[in-house]
Order: sequence, then structure tokens, then C-alpha cells
Amino acid sequence: MRELLRVTGATAVLFARTLGSIRREGLSFKETLVQAHALGASSAWLVGMGMTFFGVVMTSIAYAQARKYVGNVTILGPAYFELIVREFAPMMTALLTASRSAAATSAELGAMSVNEQVEALELSAADPIAELVAPRLVASVLSMPALMVIGIASGSISAALSITYLFHADGWSFVDPRFLEPGDVLCAFVKSILCGAFIPLMASVRGLGARGGAAAVGDAVTLGVVGACMGCLVIDFLVAATFLVIGL
Repeated sequence: MRELLRVTGATAVLFARTLGSIRREGLSFKETLVQAHALGASSAWLVGMGMTFFGVVMTSIAYAQARKYVGNVTILGPAYFELIVREFAPMMTALLTASRSAAATSAELGAMSVNEQVEALELSAADPIAELVAPRLVASVLSMPALMVIGIASGSISAALSITYLFHADGWSFVDPRFLEPGDVLCAFVKSILCGAFIPLMASVRGLGARGGAAAVGDAVTLGVVGACMGCLVIDFLVAATFLVIGL
């Protein structure tokens, strides 16, 4: 519990310091684009492939259950599409992205910390938060909703194609938005933005806190990925509960 509170507090403090550094030092547009490619664009294939297989697996399960209880899998299509927009795509996208980008960020910043490059930036009158954390935070927040859209498209299209060609039913019912409401879309975007902010912050906390040698970098990567994934699950619960309470 003490470690959880320490890491949560460190993440909140880093977020506040990052906002302060952006306000004080500004934001490097070039570095933000570089990080958007490294953290966002390079994760697009992972999200797309992951959600493609997820859609096929989910529709296979849906078909098996429909044969037992309702006999017609197409009636599950609109509900599936609502679930993939509101829940599955935001969280699967966040977890897949965290497994890649949090590892990369923790490793890079951890290596810089161990090699005293962060201290060198401070001695050069540069702000390490502005140089290292702020571009990653902004790039991740901007990239995550786009990755979520890729996840929604991949999961929905793969589901439609698998139902159509594997089970010979009307697969395009799995992209039917009849149950979709504005609250579903808003909930998905809130989850993606919050997870997009949390992942680089957690990875940066672990990376900048690395001390020692190569083993410390390895520990930072492990803790960064685990912390980012667990944090995304907590965000999912809190956002879902909040939207349930307010009726959206």
C-alpha cells in the first residue's frame, strides 16, 4: 500500500511538473512529432493486429453461445459493436500500447538516469521534464484516441468478416450502431485520453527513478509496464463507474 501511494503521488507530481514546464518552457513541436511516431504510429500495427484477432475470437464465442440459447448470432451484433466502442477497444488499445510504449520510455529514460545524462541536462540549465517527459505526454494523449479508432475499425471489421465467411450469417450486423449512444463514444474517448496521459507518466516515473546499473533499467521497464497496465485498468473502472452514476 505504501508503494502504491508513493507511485501514485509521484505520478501526480510529475504531471503537475510537466504542465508547469510546458507553460514555462513551451513545447518542442518537432520532438512531439518524433514521439508521436515512436509512441503512436509505431503501435498502430500492434493495435490493429491485436484487435483483429480479438474480433475473430469474440465472434467465435458469440456464435457458439448463440447456437445454444437464441439460435441467431446476428441479434448479438449491435450489442457487440456497442461494447467494442465503449469498453473493448479503449482498454485493449491502452493495454497493447502500454506493453510497447511504456517499455520503450522506461528503458530510454532509465538508461539516461543510470548514465547520469539526466543530471547532465540539469547542469546544462535544461529542464529534463520539458525535454524528456512533456513531448511524450502530449504525443501519447494525441495518439491514443487515433489508435482507439484503429482498434474499433479492426475489431468490428474482423468480426463482420468472420461471421460472414466462417459462420455464413449476416456479419455486417456487427457494425450496426443502433445501440450506440453519444455517451458511449464520450466514455471511450475519456478512457483513451486518460490512459494516454497515464502511460508515459508512469513509465517516466519508473525510468527517471532508476538508479544503479543494467539491472535497475530492467526493473524500471518491468515496473513501468506493469504499473501502466494496472493504472489503465483502474482508470477503466473509475471512468465506467462515473459514467454509470451520471447515467451516460
